[in-house]
Amino acid sequence: MNLALWIAATLLAVVALAGGITKTFMPKEKLATNPGAEWTQHASAGFVKTLGVLELLAAVGLILPAVLGIAPVLVPVTASCWVLLMIGAMIAHVRYGPSRFALLNVVYLAVAAFIVWGRFGPESFTA
Repeated sequence: MNLALWIAATLLAVVALAGGITKTFMPKEKLATNPGAEWTQHASAGFVKTLGVLELLAAVGLILPAVLGIAPVLVPVTASCWVLLMIGAMIAHVRYGPSRFALLNVVYLAVAAFIVWGRFGPESFTA
């Protein structure tokens, strides 16, 4: 179970890192031309960059606290925040873009919920 949680956290961190880099460093106009990013046409550049920074922080928060052994409770807290972020992403994709991307957000949400359940529950770092 611990290995599965580490794999899930790593995969989610990679997704968060990729999304964060794209949203933070790619110009909004160019980002809006990518499949799944049509919603950015309806958002300010600052909002998109803020989401990108939050995703970069999520990538760090899913891995680094546990690896360093410093406040490892931040891993499930970060995963909980990711669940909320994915709810917002699903709403944006259904409202503004191809809704098929909302299904991908459901998968990311499920992975994050698995991490929350596992790290707050049976495979807690404090147990």
